[in-house]
Amino acid sequence: MDDPDTGFAPIAGPDARVLLLGSMPSQASLAAGQYYGHPRNAFWWIMGRLFGAGPDLPYPERCSILTDHGLAVWDSLRSCSRPGSLDSAIVRTSEVANDFRGFFSAHPGIERIGFNGRKAEQAFLRHSRGDLSVLAESPELVLLPSTSPAMAGMSREQKLGRWREALNPAHFGGPGFPEVLDREGQRTGHGDPVRLEPESRS
Repeated sequence: MDDPDTGFAPIAGPDARVLLLGSMPSQASLAAGQYYGHPRNAFWWIMGRLFGAGPDLPYPERCSILTDHGLAVWDSLRSCSRPGSLDSAIVRTSEVANDFRGFFSAHPGIERIGFNGRKAEQAFLRHSRGDLSVLAESPELVLLPSTSPAMAGMSREQKLGRWREALNPAHFGGPGFPEVLDREGQRTGHGDPVRLEPESRS
């Protein structure tokens, strides 16, 4: 098996309130040394429409804009073996989770976690759901459509609409959010909930 891919450190300020999680950076992102570095990935286009952190800006400036808005960016996995870039190619037995216990301890204000696609959600719930207990308040967990170009079933504009609902740039925690479940499985809003699955014993 090839050497595993290893992801990046989080983009996060000390006052982060919303954590956006992918699964693992693509090969294009790893080569660029940037989150969502594939030119066809819609993440930075969406961040530009919502917060002014568009792909035309230098990468450090985009990151700074997100942290100024209380947003953090990371991945569910620290490393994994994966031929290519597709989430479906990740070898499950190779998955190593990021240190969320340490992250939540350093960022106790996290109130919402948005998963950029199903694999990010599944990997977090499989490996790291127990780390949510570090936080004094249960954050809302929101499944969002993947910004990857591999998810071609939705247009960029449709994805933007779903992300706008979850990341209302005017106010977090207000009306218009998708329905979500907290870590106890209770409904807390309106829309498309995350399904909390039993923790794996494997």
